[in-house]
Amino acid sequence: MLFTKLFIIFLSAALVNNYVLNRFLGICPFLGVSKKSSAAFGMGMAVIFVMTIASMATWVIQHYLLIPLNITFLQTITFILVIATLVQFVEMVIAKISPALQQALGIYLPLITTNCAVLGVATINSDSNLGFIGSIVNGLGAGVGFTIALLLMSAIRERLDLTDVPDCMRGIPIAFIIAGLMSLAFMGFTGLVSQ
Repeated sequence: MLFTKLFIIFLSAALVNNYVLNRFLGICPFLGVSKKSSAAFGMGMAVIFVMTIASMATWVIQHYLLIPLNITFLQTITFILVIATLVQFVEMVIAKISPALQQALGIYLPLITTNCAVLGVATINSDSNLGFIGSIVNGLGAGVGFTIALLLMSAIRERLDLTDVPDCMRGIPIAFIIAGLMSLAFMGFTGLVSQ
């Protein structure tokens, strides 16, 4: 029973309520890092890690610090500080493990700090009654959904580089059209999971 509920939370966050294609959060890295699949994969893994750990940390801070001290008005700034700390940690680990990946991610890795999808997941977790494990699974599912959208977009954009796209549609215009079509396609998952 618990496993089924957690699976539904994961599926809902990854596909049905995809944070990029349904809620339109995290559009900046979605468009900026989706030119090459290798960079998209690295960015996706970093976002999965940050979203999952941020969901865990922010749930604990919300329920054991902000609510008992009645300082929930500090929620947003507290969550931003937690996310910024986690991003710095991920950046240090990637620099140590794979300098090539860090160079490929470039400016986009620090942008996870300002990725509104990460803050959105933490805020939605605190506003919902998912519980501790449910919040972690929701963060993991949201990260996986972000990675799926990013990898699909990068695969399409790599194929577009090999085709004859009119000059006025190259770059961001065609990326927006593709993102809109992907969003419509993901709407097909609506009804897969009842809320």
